[in-house]
Amino acid sequence: MMRYLLNRILYAVVTIWFVATATFFAMHFVPGDPLSNEKVIPEKIYATLQAYYGLDKPLGEQYLIYMQRLLQGDFGVSFTQQNRSVNDIIAEHFSVSAILGLLALIFALFGALIFGSVASIWRRRWPDTATVLGVMVAVSVPSFVFAALAQLFIVEMNQFTGWQVLPVAGWGSISHIWAPALMLGLGTMAYLTRLLRGSLIDTADQSYVLAAQARGLPPWRCFLRYQLRNALLPTLSVMGPTIAGITTGGFVVEQVFAIPGLGRYFVQAVAQLDYTVIMGTTVFYGAFLVIVVLAFDLLYAWADPRIRISRDMA
Repeated sequence: MMRYLLNRILYAVVTIWFVATATFFAMHFVPGDPLSNEKVIPEKIYATLQAYYGLDKPLGEQYLIYMQRLLQGDFGVSFTQQNRSVNDIIAEHFSVSAILGLLALIFALFGALIFGSVASIWRRRWPDTATVLGVMVAVSVPSFVFAALAQLFIVEMNQFTGWQVLPVAGWGSISHIWAPALMLGLGTMAYLTRLLRGSLIDTADQSYVLAAQARGLPPWRCFLRYQLRNALLPTLSVMGPTIAGITTGGFVVEQVFAIPGLGRYFVQAVAQLDYTVIMGTTVFYGAFLVIVVLAFDLLYAWADPRIRISRDMA
């Protein structure tokens, strides 16, 4: 187990380094300049700004400085937001994205449990067909389309009732969270529903389930105690990337609903070519994703002795 742990940590470190390196060089090869983007700056002021941000140095030296600061946890200063560091932006706005992602994950898990169970129990009947069709639509349609449609529905609902049932956009109260969290969690709900449905169908023919049914246990008890519990194990194996993805994947949803999360600032930084914000948020999200996936991978390996033994042997 210790060997497997060290290998996974090494892979995580290499992955984070690769993300940081690829982001750095990709940003410096993108056409445009964050200091003069859509602005006319006198030559002396432009040279002063380049020296201040270190853009006048050779690319290799900039990379070494960037990696040195990165090892110290310093993502630099924003080019477009005056006197504001990238660390402050992440510290202030990541909590908003995390709250939105956590609620979206709760919606996705409860929805997957309900729809996946219904589809497996009434397999090849209309509930199963409707669930499969809904999963296909939710997986195929981008989240920003659902977000725009949800905003339109909220506007029409508010006009029909004559009072504000839900706010169209913004942040600040619990009522602002429901619509964007549901729209953000739809894709994850569809993916988990499809996975859980397949696992429940597979476990329905297992010997321990058939033995429980032969003993005369009630169908609901047999389903909950034997079928559902064992079908959740494959779902646990994907919870690492699922949690990280839904927590950090609300870029467009935050932009549509005007939520001051970290994803919204990332989209704005891309439009403004704010190098430091783009690189800092990308590395932060990449590291967060790698760490969460590593934690759940280790938890899954620890929870299933067969997996732990096979991986140790490999």
